[in-house]
This record gives sequence, C-alpha cells and structure tokens, in this order.
Amino acid sequence: MFKTLISTLKTRFPAETVSAHCDGPCGVYDPSSARIAAEAVVSMTKKLLDLEVPNPSDKDAVVKYHNTFSRYVQIKEEQAQITKDELLILWTDYFKPVHLEKYPDLHDTFWKAAKLCSASKVEVSLEHANELMAAVEKIHNMFWESKDRNVPWYKAS
Repeated sequence: MFKTLISTLKTRFPAETVSAHCDGPCGVYDPSSARIAAEAVVSMTKKLLDLEVPNPSDKDAVVKYHNTFSRYVQIKEEQAQITKDELLILWTDYFKPVHLEKYPDLHDTFWKAAKLCSASKVEVSLEHANELMAAVEKIHNMFWESKDRNVPWYKAS
C-alpha cells in the first residue's frame, strides 16, 4: 500500500529534471578524478596486453579469455570517457581567459589530452595510455599553480 501511495504521488507531482556539475558556480574543482580514471586506463591497458590467448581447443579457457578481455575493454573505455569528461569540465568551467596569460599552451594541452582519451578508448596502446597520464599530470600542475597551491602529483598505483 505504501508503494502505491508513493507511486501515485510521483505520478501526480513529478520531480523536475535537474543537472549538475557545473550549472551552478560551486567552485569545487579538482583534477584528481581525472587522474584516478586515467590510472584505470593505464591499468586496464596493461592487463589487456598481458592476457594470454588460450589454446583454441580449450573451449572453457577461450570463453573465460573473451569474457575477461571484454570486461577489461569496457572498463578501459568507460574510464577514458570519465577522464575526458573530467578534463573538459576543468577546461571549459574552471580555466578562464586570464589563465591563458600564464599558460599559453592551455588549450593545446587540453585538446591533446582529450584526443588521447579518445585514442585510449579505441586502441590498446600503452604508449597512448602513458601519454594520457603525462597530460593529466601537466594539467594537475597547471590547475594547482593557478590556485597558488603546491599539491604534489602522486599515483595510486
């Protein structure tokens, strides 16, 4: 009965659709989420490259291999997209024209980082995954310098 009541209320008084980050000037920005996602891209790329292809006659091993491979690919692509989304938020919402004076390569840095996110989605390239991490580190340094803060770069893995 309680569920019916709630369902009726939701139908009669639907919630308004809202969106977040960053339609309001919350001022909460941090490149760490991009770093964490980029680290996952590197990790999954390494795992994909380390997977051993089983003997084709071992059906169970082949199924297990394909399952694991597809899961690693899905995670890698998802995390590359998260990295891209987080970087684009910093680029378009946090950094302002005044930052271009201090970082004249700001746009090029973000553009190349976004391209590396795309490359990491469609490839299994440790070189590009590591380049993505380097780009995220550069953006981390630019971000914290722009706030006059010294936040050391570190990796969780």
